Amino acid sequence: MTDSDRDKAAEPTAGTPAASDVPAAPAAPAAGEVVAAPAGVEAAGAEPPADAATLDKKKVRDKKGHWIGDLKAILWLVAAVLLFHSCVAKPFYIPSESMMPGLLKGDRLVVSKYPYGWSWVSPSFHIFPHWQGRIWGAMPQRGDVVIVTPPGQSSDYIKRVIGLPGDTIEVVDGIVFLNGRALPREPRPPAMIPVDANVPCTDERGQPTEFYVRGPGGHPYCQLPVFRETLPDGRNYDIIDIGRSPGDEYAKRTIPPGHVFLMGDNRDQSADSRFDLGYPQNGLGGPVPWENIGGRAEFITFSLDGSSSYWNPISWFTALRGGRAGSSLHPASGPPRMGAPRR
Repeated sequence: MTDSDRDKAAEPTAGTPAASDVPAAPAAPAAGEVVAAPAGVEAAGAEPPADAATLDKKKVRDKKGHWIGDLKAILWLVAAVLLFHSCVAKPFYIPSESMMPGLLKGDRLVVSKYPYGWSWVSPSFHIFPHWQGRIWGAMPQRGDVVIVTPPGQSSDYIKRVIGLPGDTIEVVDGIVFLNGRALPREPRPPAMIPVDANVPCTDERGQPTEFYVRGPGGHPYCQLPVFRETLPDGRNYDIIDIGRSPGDEYAKRTIPPGHVFLMGDNRDQSADSRFDLGYPQNGLGGPVPWENIGGRAEFITFSLDGSSSYWNPISWFTALRGGRAGSSLHPASGPPRMGAPRR
């Protein structure tokens, strides 16, 4: 082949691109390198871009889902608290002076629901209709401090169990006779209860009573006479008896089956089984059906003197009474004792 023939072979023919006009093949991507798809070409399997309206709807759905989830969590929490209050234990507030000296107005305590089984008064707010009997029922012991709902009412009282089914009960000159024998009582040192907004130590007119005294440092106290009363099985507790009152006399009565007889420890300031239901005595109307017992008082959690305010958080702490938290509300135990027979 001559030199002219070689030059002709090297020249491109018509319609055939020159080597320099042919685009180079793309280099292979390095390991792990992400290759972007050409403009206008969607990657395989990728979702098409959403418009603004679609994104807003998705945000609303997500927000609504979170809100519903939070509401369900709150409802479950409320249900769990109510179930615990109804079946296990709940807090209770002492609204009166009927259980002094052991309990003061303003005390907060724990009431257990299970010791006597469950009845229609066990659930919080008494949401169930009345029925007779108890589920896994057990009769309270004499001396127990219990929460009770008066028959036909919805309020809760706190009193002490004195008599059980079949017992005879009588009160003569302030002395309780159980099954024909007086409950022994012994004088104790007087209770020195600091005067505050919850224990003002005043009469119906707001005037200081004869028990209003000045103690060390000039601080005011309510000095009340205390007696130790003992049940036949030896369980004992302190009561207050300040003198003559309408509850000092109660005719002899046998407690019917399925009922208990209840009294307050502040014998002259307690509306209990000695008094009629409803106004003006506001008592329990005699022995109370055992299904009206809502639970047993266990111990004091804390106590307030009545000076606190909802709008002043500092007062929540300054109103605390010292030394009352953790006090047990179970009666003390002792050897069995029999009092004098009724003459």
